Amino acid sequence: MTLIAVGINHKTAPVDLREKVAFPVESMVDALASLQEQIGAEESVILSTCNRTEVYISTDKPSGDSLFNWLASFHNIDSKELLCHSYLLENEAAIEHVMRVASGLDSLVLGEPQILGQVKQAYTSAKNYGAVNSQLEKLFQHTFSVAKKVRTETEIGANAVSVAFASVQLAKQIFSSLKKTKVLLIGAGETIELVAKHLTNNEVSNITVANRTVSRGKELAEQINANVITLAQIPNVLHNADIVISSTASTLPIIGKGMVESALKDRKHKPIFFVDLAVPRDIESEVADLDDAYLYTVDDLQHIVEQNLASRHQAAQDAERIIKEQAQVYFNWQNSLESIDSLKLFRQQNNDVKVKLQQRALSQLAEGKDPQEVVIELSNKLTNALLHAPTKALSRAASEQDQDTLSLLRHTLGLDVEKE
Repeated sequence: MTLIAVGINHKTAPVDLREKVAFPVESMVDALASLQEQIGAEESVILSTCNRTEVYISTDKPSGDSLFNWLASFHNIDSKELLCHSYLLENEAAIEHVMRVASGLDSLVLGEPQILGQVKQAYTSAKNYGAVNSQLEKLFQHTFSVAKKVRTETEIGANAVSVAFASVQLAKQIFSSLKKTKVLLIGAGETIELVAKHLTNNEVSNITVANRTVSRGKELAEQINANVITLAQIPNVLHNADIVISSTASTLPIIGKGMVESALKDRKHKPIFFVDLAVPRDIESEVADLDDAYLYTVDDLQHIVEQNLASRHQAAQDAERIIKEQAQVYFNWQNSLESIDSLKLFRQQNNDVKVKLQQRALSQLAEGKDPQEVVIELSNKLTNALLHAPTKALSRAASEQDQDTLSLLRHTLGLDVEKE
């Protein structure tokens, strides 16, 4: 079986392309089914976050091109454009990559912990659908262990930085002090939870949470003593917000240019600071064209992120060493499966010979043939059958003067064992 990974991320593709290739939750089952039906994937896992989309498959018909073409076709995008911004990894490279991703070494914010949960969710979704069997099961379980090892044995998680943290840092640069600002958080997922945590750490007390489902919004609001509204109520309260940070799984923008124009008018053009952490985007890009509206996307956070990474460089090097070692552990296990299959085949072939000759001998005994003759014939035929392949291999190596193979065969067959 061959492991293949195709994907794009924040390093290779701009946000507008990444949002085209993103897999909404509601399309995941169809995508996994399509991978099986159209390209014959034995196993598959799809990882789709705001910063990356990656498809992992295990197949006995290796074809990176077919997986790449499938991704372009599924999303109805230009394959040439996707090709310019994507990557294809196989076997060892794919193994190391998924371990680096889960450990936060390939994230926009080096070492950020949220990606591990996202990888686990991708694995769980694929497993629940039935798209994960022995190979990807072993790979992802081992990957989760590696990510934990990286966290506990290195300082990769020290001085926590994340996209959520970077958002708040950017807001601090603009407002100096966040204590008196009014904040509207759109969404109630893990990223917004982190944003809320960082905001409360900066003494922000006036927070409103807007979410599609009020019950989920209340869970977050109760943790930070915030108000909660539905997404439909956003136009009514947007003018009150100094800061708007959004991260939902919506496939369509939640805040449009017209809505922001109305809010700014009500605020008498007092500025609003927007951070859109979603892919696809929650806030129309045209909002940035408005005076007094300052819009930043995940791509805009790169500079702030880089300022918080200095202390993690050595930790990343230590983590890379762990990942290389553990990737080899998995690859060795993968290779051992081939030896196990070979051993099973070898045993089965010899057992078939034994059964065939055994049945012949029993039939001869039933017919009244001399038992001594039957035993002698059985032992001769069994010996000849079992020696046929090794004898042929030894003869070929000797005739070709292949000393390496000849030495290996002698050692394997026990011919070089010294007599006591």
